[in-house]
Amino acid sequence: MRELSLREALNEAMCEEMERDDAIFLLGEEVAEYDGAYKVSKGMLDKFGPDRVVDSPITEAGFAGLGVGAAMVGLRPIIEMMTWNFGILALDQIVNHAAKWLYMSGGIYNIPIVFRGPGGSAHMLGAQHSQALDTYFVHCPGMKVVSVSTPADAKGLLKSAIRDDNPTIFIESEMMYSWTGEVPDGEHVIPLGVGDIKRVGSDVTIVAWNKMVKVALDAADILSGMGVEAEVIDPRTLRPLDEEMIIRSVKKTNRIVVLQEGWTYCGVAAEIATRVQAEAFDWLDAPVERVTSIDVPMPYAENLEDEVIPSPDKVVKAVRRVCYMD
Repeated sequence: MRELSLREALNEAMCEEMERDDAIFLLGEEVAEYDGAYKVSKGMLDKFGPDRVVDSPITEAGFAGLGVGAAMVGLRPIIEMMTWNFGILALDQIVNHAAKWLYMSGGIYNIPIVFRGPGGSAHMLGAQHSQALDTYFVHCPGMKVVSVSTPADAKGLLKSAIRDDNPTIFIESEMMYSWTGEVPDGEHVIPLGVGDIKRVGSDVTIVAWNKMVKVALDAADILSGMGVEAEVIDPRTLRPLDEEMIIRSVKKTNRIVVLQEGWTYCGVAAEIATRVQAEAFDWLDAPVERVTSIDVPMPYAENLEDEVIPSPDKVVKAVRRVCYMD
């Protein structure tokens, strides 16, 4: 095991895969000369050269489309979005082209492409730069959607995403790039569609992903002092979802709280809640609870931003409700 930051783990995953396969290249804004907006691609231009680490203009739809075309002719692009807030501009290329070409070509064109970058809020960046857009992507058939919470998961899942023959949305977090964690030595690959139990518990299941996993774990520590042992589950892949793992946990704990940074309305948490009530209704001792961001554009003011985003305290209150402690 080695201690790596999330950005180092992502960099290592891309470098290892680019060394393994000459068809892989990285394209995006500031990925080459500047070493990446968040230094995720640091040193890659020197290692692989300008033909494989390519700076793009500020044209998300343009370079996303270029990536889709490259994938159609046999290359394996990694397309970096400086932030998924800007990735909105590329939704036509992602949803109408990358996700649909295999179907519309009658199985002729695989689109082995990874769109990756940070999602969710950072800190005091305002309404247009603080959005968790997971729901936009999981809604669309034809794509896989990954959202990571640890350096080990980031490396193992990114390597799998790059090797996959389907388009994959890969969601990181600006706030987590400097977070460190143990990463296994040697070849480390995690299959897509397989979740992970981050903390074992018996009284309530908390499902969370991306930086909300830390919020869930912090809440679990507080709850433990109250005599409640929470099981924290990270799906890691939102599409396909490891539904079996979630249902198995609910059948053990009989209660569930789903924690999502995005808005409440039609969110991923709502989908998980629907699946739980459909598959494990008879095991539930309380209604499914959701903890999400408040349904408003993100304020710029720090105190108001804190009010909007889920916190350990909000999770603790939700768990107390499903445990009938309040």
